Amino acid sequence: MKPPIKQLAHSIGAAGVRFAARGDLRIAYTLHSPLLKRRRPWLVLIQGLGFDRAGWEPILPRLRRHFRLVLIDNRGSGASDPAPDRFDVAQMASDVVAVLDHAGIAKAHLLGISLGGMIAQEVAAEHPERVDALVLAATTPGHPIGYPMPAESVSLFAASPFLSPEVKQRRHVENALSAATVRNRPELVKRLVAHVSAKPTRPETASAQAAAGASFILRKGPEAISARTLVLHGDADTVVDPRNGRLLAARIPHAELRIYAGLGHLLFWENPDEFAEAVTSFLLAGRGDEGEVADDRWVGGAGAAGHDL
Repeated sequence: MKPPIKQLAHSIGAAGVRFAARGDLRIAYTLHSPLLKRRRPWLVLIQGLGFDRAGWEPILPRLRRHFRLVLIDNRGSGASDPAPDRFDVAQMASDVVAVLDHAGIAKAHLLGISLGGMIAQEVAAEHPERVDALVLAATTPGHPIGYPMPAESVSLFAASPFLSPEVKQRRHVENALSAATVRNRPELVKRLVAHVSAKPTRPETASAQAAAGASFILRKGPEAISARTLVLHGDADTVVDPRNGRLLAARIPHAELRIYAGLGHLLFWENPDEFAEAVTSFLLAGRGDEGEVADDRWVGGAGAAGHDL
């Protein structure tokens, strides 16, 4: 049964942006699902603090070759509604499930970075039936077992209220890259600063998301994650201690770990080719040509009509 035309009109906005209801909030997302590739697996991309779905730009062309993509704006970010002053990672994970429900997707791969990786862990632990395989990049298992934020980032966050917006943006961009990248690739620094400037995060949203990440506790622990898992981390990450990557891989049953020498927190901006190759090869392992599987969309989901966005 297809959803009513009126319902679709209210849930699909300009430029193909769709909206899933979560209480009083609307969570924005887009689908990238070519009609000729409907048997490819779904991959949900969950961003971290300071980015909306456009932050996946460097790896989207590579991922589109193999997956149908769901790009989500976390609550308060991008086209999603402004969020309350306080919320937690569990609520943000429920936002992801609401998007899957609205899009009519029964089960999908998840890729989350940083705060998005915490959200992905929560979905995998609490809703295992919705997760096929899991990729966790530059993230942490949270309290009480995770390693704390490195001193460089603690100092930067403490100084941020006293910096001009321009200086603060540049400092945070540089801190999210490795020192070698900042030194040797000024064009990437400039590109990222321009990206962040064009899509600024509301200060209240940034504060709420930062608080959610800082208080993250995976109630059941990483051991509760049953999905096949790949953990990716740069060894020059000064936002999330790289030891958290090793910790996650050790605690999640049968997880695989890849540590990238000389890469920082935004490792998929620094080396998009290698990052996308790692994600693709892991998720498609054992699935046959181009990862094609039986279509797992639910009949009657509000996002069931419309493709190729």
